[in-house]
Amino acid sequence: QVQLVESGGGLVQAGGSLGLSCVASGSIVYIDHMAWYRQAPGKQRELVARLTSAGYINYHDSVKGRFIISRDNAKKMVFLQMNNLKPEDTAVYYCSARVDTMTTKDGDYWGQGTQVTVSS
Repeated sequence: QVQLVESGGGLVQAGGSLGLSCVASGSIVYIDHMAWYRQAPGKQRELVARLTSAGYINYHDSVKGRFIISRDNAKKMVFLQMNNLKPEDTAVYYCSARVDTMTTKDGDYWGQGTQVTVSS
């Protein structure tokens, strides 16, 4: 019913940059917040950055000043620009969105994930 598809992961050296994109599709009436999470091997999934429809942003402390989240509401897309990457940023990154459809309200949807690997 609602699909999220991420792109842009890959391998980068420490200090480098990567940009992630995520597009939402399906029977979407309204998108509230869009966010990026990550999960490293052996660790719990954690919130990296969230951007609400009202424009409020919050970041995980470890990425403040290095990552930037943005969105294009018309295209139903969210982006994550990652700068000055560190090996500890290595994880699978997931796009998430809270969506209203014709039949459901406040549904939480996830993408399939994209791998980001930062070499030292």
